[in-house]
Parts: sequence; C-alpha cells; structure tokens
Amino acid sequence: MPSQSFSNPLRRKLKSGGSTIGLWATLESATVTEVAAELGLDWVCVDMEHGSLGYRDVVDHLRAAKGSDLAMIVRVPTASVDTIKRALDLGAHGVLLPLIRTADELAEAFVHARYPPSGKRGLGHERALRWGMAMESYVAASNEETMVIPVIETAEASGNIADILAVPGLEAIFFGPSDLSQSFGHLAVWEGPGIAEDILRMQQLAAARGIASGVIGTSADDIARRREQGFGMIGLGSDVGLMIRQLRAAIEPFRAAPGKSAGY
Repeated sequence: MPSQSFSNPLRRKLKSGGSTIGLWATLESATVTEVAAELGLDWVCVDMEHGSLGYRDVVDHLRAAKGSDLAMIVRVPTASVDTIKRALDLGAHGVLLPLIRTADELAEAFVHARYPPSGKRGLGHERALRWGMAMESYVAASNEETMVIPVIETAEASGNIADILAVPGLEAIFFGPSDLSQSFGHLAVWEGPGIAEDILRMQQLAAARGIASGVIGTSADDIARRREQGFGMIGLGSDVGLMIRQLRAAIEPFRAAPGKSAGY
C-alpha cells in the first residue's frame, strides 16, 4: 500500500468512476493553480509543449497545489527521458505526452517514468522525494501512482489505438481533436468530418479496457455532453481561453448598446 502522502488523487477519482474536471495552465502565474485548488477542481495540466512555461514555472504551479486534493499533470514538450524525468522529479503526479503515435513510443515513455526493475528512471534527490528526505516512501509509491497519459492527436495513433491501449500500466488517454483533425487534412478546425465519431470509437475501446479518456470541452454544453459520453477527464478550458470567453461575454452586450454608461 503506497504512502498516503504520495497517492495520486486523480487515479483514486478515476477508479471510483464518473468524470473529473480540470484546467489547462498556460500562464506563468501560479495563482491559476491556487485558484483551481480553492475551487475544488480535480486536476491541472501545466502546459510546457506550447508557450513560454519552463521548469521554474512548473515548480511554482506544483507548490501552489501542495496540501490540496488537486492532481498536477505536466504536458512535457517531448516524450523523452529528460523531460519526463525532470517533470516527475519536480513532483508532478503524471505527465501528458504529445504526439504519441505507436505502442512502442508509449512503452518507452513508461520506461523513463518508472524506477527499476520495471523501468530505468534515475534516482534523484529533488522535490518529489522531499529533497531526499522521503526517498524510500516515494520510490515505493511512485511506480504505481505516477500516471503516463498519451495524447492521441494523429491519424497514425488512431490507426494504432488498439496496440496503444494494450501497453501495460496505461490508465488514461487524452484526445487532441484539433491536431487529430489536422492530421487527417482538416485544417484549423476543432473536429473535422468524421473526427468526433473516431474519438468516440477510441474512447469506447479504452473504456472496454478500463482506461479513462480525456478531452477539453469547448463550451458549457460541450462539457455536459462529454460527461454524458463517459469521459473521465474533462478540461474546462485553458486559463487564457476561459478569460477570453468570459471577457467576450461581458464585452458584447456593452458594445451592443453604445452611448449608455453603466453605473456602479
């Protein structure tokens, strides 16, 4: 039984069934994660693949979640030993892997995320291990508690989905509808022709294996639809995206009635 202090709250919630909600963090300010924890969100994904966030920003976001029931996932820029190792050593509960196309690529990532004998992760004395002061208990829990989540976002991954889902240790996958659409030739759209159906096909294959699926919702209605469809991880949006959505909702009625000053 892993030490409670190193248990992964997202794993626990997914195993209990139902849907979890999360947020994509793209801004440097760790206040984003702190607010997410205060609101009772289930997870935050810190995005290192796109934008300006570096490992110092990741540490700040992880620290903002300390003591809460918020799972912290890092979308690493590449599915390589250096990015996976560093994100986990800093204390992430798991990593989100971009552009996983084959079962072999995913299996290799698991090797980087697991300590021997099931992997080749090196032993450091960083934040995840309480700076070396909790090495034994962290190592005892880490192989089981750390999540490795591939992003399914290419036509090749769609074609290889059965083999990808068969990789030992896989507990969740995440869909990138826009990139998946683009890989099929449908540019600059969220879900091109046939993509919504393909995502549901893969989600059902995953569910049959007891593997959760995740996706970002595009609106309140879409989020409700994803929950009905059985997605275990539902992103409410990104910090910037949600801010833009809210600002647009506030700006539009103001612009629709020019010349009238709003009072306080």
